[in-house]
Amino acid sequence: MAHTAPRTALRTRERRVFTAERGAGRRHPLVATAMVLPLAALLVYAFGGWEAVVTQASSVGVMLGR
Repeated sequence: MAHTAPRTALRTRERRVFTAERGAGRRHPLVATAMVLPLAALLVYAFGGWEAVVTQASSVGVMLGR
């Protein structure tokens, strides 16, 4: 059997150091919204507009029993 525990411990320690440098805290909801809106607009444009989104959401709702 391979000895993976030392490597795993090293990776975990490296991951903790990497994530600690990014800053601890949550992103403000307005910033998150500003980041998501351009992608959402692109997807609505790429997949045929708002009607397609509503149709798909309705289909998923029916499939889930709502």
